[in-house]
Amino acid sequence: MSLPPTETLERLAAAGIQLLPTSDIATHYVFERGGFIAMVERLDHGFGTIGSPGLLTEWGFAALVWRQGKPWFVAKAHEYPAKDEQVEEARRFAADLEAALR
Repeated sequence: MSLPPTETLERLAAAGIQLLPTSDIATHYVFERGGFIAMVERLDHGFGTIGSPGLLTEWGFAALVWRQGKPWFVAKAHEYPAKDEQVEEARRFAADLEAALR
């Protein structure tokens, strides 16, 4: 796995975001902070699309989705309502990740 440039890693570290080791995923990076994760497309010249944030759970990635105006975390075989503070933290994480990568 080739690592992002040092300046980018420094911005990520300053935001408390870490790059998770994922040898089995060659097309994306996986970034984490406080249990929230997001996948970011790997490109030869940098970063591509940043995926929606979700939670890393015992069932894997649980995406934050909206149903009938209410937030839910949805994993393969499990789902549960998201708390307001979790939604806000997911939004802060996504904004900080985008700022660090751009």
